[in-house]
Amino acid sequence: MREVFVKVPQLSESVSAATVLTWHARPGEAVAADAVLVEIETDKVIMEVPAPVSGVVGRLLHEAGESVRSDEDLCTILEGAQPEQAAQKAGEAPAGEPGADAAAAPAFARVMPSADLAAQRAGLDPETLAGSGVSGRVTRADVDAAARSLPEAAAQPGHEAHAFAVPDIAIAKSAAAPAPAAPLPADPYGRPEQRVPMTSLRARIAERLLASQQQSAQLTTFNEVDLSAVMELRARYKEKFEKKYGIKLGFMSFFVKAAVHALRKFPVLNASIDGRDVVYHGYIDVGVAVGTERGLVVPVVRNADQKSFAQIELEIADYARRAASGKLKLEEITGGTFTVSNGGVFGSLMSTPIVNPPQSAILGIHATKRRPVVVNDEIVIRPMNYFALSYDHRLIDGREAVLGLMAIKEALEDPARILLDI
Repeated sequence: MREVFVKVPQLSESVSAATVLTWHARPGEAVAADAVLVEIETDKVIMEVPAPVSGVVGRLLHEAGESVRSDEDLCTILEGAQPEQAAQKAGEAPAGEPGADAAAAPAFARVMPSADLAAQRAGLDPETLAGSGVSGRVTRADVDAAARSLPEAAAQPGHEAHAFAVPDIAIAKSAAAPAPAAPLPADPYGRPEQRVPMTSLRARIAERLLASQQQSAQLTTFNEVDLSAVMELRARYKEKFEKKYGIKLGFMSFFVKAAVHALRKFPVLNASIDGRDVVYHGYIDVGVAVGTERGLVVPVVRNADQKSFAQIELEIADYARRAASGKLKLEEITGGTFTVSNGGVFGSLMSTPIVNPPQSAILGIHATKRRPVVVNDEIVIRPMNYFALSYDHRLIDGREAVLGLMAIKEALEDPARILLDI
């Protein structure tokens, strides 16, 4: 029987590590070629890793919750084996066979390889630790927890405390970074609390938002937009639109189109800072923020300036569906030159969105409410929405930000501007 190693797929350059999420087959269980063997979570998506061959799962080299990197070995498969053969190869007697050696070595190591390495760095004996993994296996998380409980572990000579004390998802480091907060004390009244580790996605969101605030000079400008014309246009053509394209005519395509209209007029809103250089992008890739149970993801509508309303609606609907199940691809949520975030779907009336580096601006859209406004010296009721444009003041002056938001407002209040590009 040939032992085949299953490796972590190649991750993108922007993803340093992934976390083993769920094993769909355990050691000794049969698996078919191309069947989903394990799911791993990056800071962006959940990836399914298929079995490269048919056989029986051998050794698990990483348990759920452990960090892995590109091309790292996840497990082994005994190609072409049956469960009974795999048990014999591992030194176990087949089920029901008398004379099995009770003292035989277990088929799989009690201490996971990554846990063993972390324990060596921490100066711990992993065999003395209680394992929280399957069948009592000692995982990297067990070693990290034990290392953190050591008194003055970081001050002990010869101990590389940083090798195990830092979470697998590295938090942004800089000379000005604040010291980590002290652990929260237990509730003094004995009331129940639950402590769970951050997901990779949530940790990455925290890292990027903190870095965005620390590394850029962000301001937000606001305006209110009368959506009467958009709502009237949508009501007039939504049935014909859906019949022709098989997708409902929503509001997001109007918002994306209006943003494209403004970015063409003010290219600096679509630019990025790279060191001491300003990069003006010759394309417009609009990220559309999508909220999921796992956290916020921002799939990108590539070349949004070249796409029709129907293409944008179809793409966003597909992204939203796959984001909910964690099926987005890395390349679909990487990059982007500008972002549109619609908090109004959750009822937000006003907020200040945070710029997503290396982008320099983000548009925040909120709940549309019917309010009294003055039009031609008369008080009328109109569907109004507060729009917010956050921008990096290092690159974008207030003039461009305000005029850019005004261009978005004008495009939505008079949609013909989008079609005529005026």
